[in-house]
Amino acid sequence: MNILMFGPNGSGKGTFGAILCGHFGIPQIETGMIFRDNISQGTELGKKAKDYIAQGALVPDDITIPMILSRLKMEDCKNGWLLDGFPRNITQAEAFWKALKKENIKLHYVIELVLDREIAKMRIMGRRLCAVDNNHPNNVNVEENKPVMKDGKIYCRVCGCDRLSARADDQDEAAIDKRHAIYYDTKTGTLAAIKLFKDRVKVIEVNTQPGVKEISAFLIKQLT
Repeated sequence: MNILMFGPNGSGKGTFGAILCGHFGIPQIETGMIFRDNISQGTELGKKAKDYIAQGALVPDDITIPMILSRLKMEDCKNGWLLDGFPRNITQAEAFWKALKKENIKLHYVIELVLDREIAKMRIMGRRLCAVDNNHPNNVNVEENKPVMKDGKIYCRVCGCDRLSARADDQDEAAIDKRHAIYYDTKTGTLAAIKLFKDRVKVIEVNTQPGVKEISAFLIKQLT
């Protein structure tokens, strides 16, 4: 089962991706990790990507897409994969669709995590990172993920660590608005890319305001 997952920053792509991948036994693939792996391994594509990144420029699609395809062909993807973080706009979506068809890689589902823009921003600004494990879910603005409050101090809701911090870019409203402007753009941005896939494969839409358990159960049922 091959899945593309879309959702604005703050919608829970990491959380739901991990749950689905654990349930179905498929790898969760994120484009940032693909870049880091290719650069650290010194692949030809990685060397080219590093040059663009060093200049603060976007890595062109003719480098990014071959990297992704190479990852999707690895042994651990033989029973399926879940990819998030790409494509981000309509141009990338068109190029990626053509590349998948050319390589005879079938896309079975697209998951769209739907969330109001202001709520997404609130969730981003409420995220807190645990010093023990950044994957421990802590968010001061999400009731079910709120850290433990004790004697005026907050503790990780998973392990009890008292060293929780916020990423600087999670507190930068201008940066958040810039990222969201790309996602919520229905003409050329990510929402336009989702529309392209809606005409070609099954798209599962789900609003991520309810609880994680309810949404996870719904997605698993839709994919089973």
